[in-house]
Amino acid sequence: MYGLLAAFASGPAFAGGAADAIADSNVTKTNLYLMAGDYHRALETCQRAINEMPSVGGYIRLTYVYQAIDGYPEQLSQEERWMAVEHLYLNLAYRDIEDLVDPPGGLARMAKEMIQTSVRQHFDASAAMAVRPDKTESDRLWQQQMQWRTAHPNGWWKGMPKAWLR
Repeated sequence: MYGLLAAFASGPAFAGGAADAIADSNVTKTNLYLMAGDYHRALETCQRAINEMPSVGGYIRLTYVYQAIDGYPEQLSQEERWMAVEHLYLNLAYRDIEDLVDPPGGLARMAKEMIQTSVRQHFDASAAMAVRPDKTESDRLWQQQMQWRTAHPNGWWKGMPKAWLR
């Protein structure tokens, strides 16, 4: 009987630890996807994390990925690396094997504008959602990402702030 009660008593503590481990795993995966330039999977991971366990941090990370998707093609266009913009477009637009027989034929400059317009709209929405549950936590996380961006001006979108990685 005492064993059964102990098992039930430890259930929530275990669930919290498991939830923290899953959240840490999602942050680590998102960071690795950003480092690899796989923005499609970075977005999917953030969205899945919010669906499984909504949090201020989850919305901030999602918003950060949108910002990264906005910053990356901007840097590429400044460097006149239009082929890389097309690769980003492919990464965001296509995921299935069928895409190999029906490739896109879009122009890189158009793709850049389409990507940036869309992610800026999504950024605004997710940023607003991040503030509502806990403005103090949201402000703290924004400060961390601003410090990261300042420290890495030419490649901040390749990863997440180190403070977010446990």
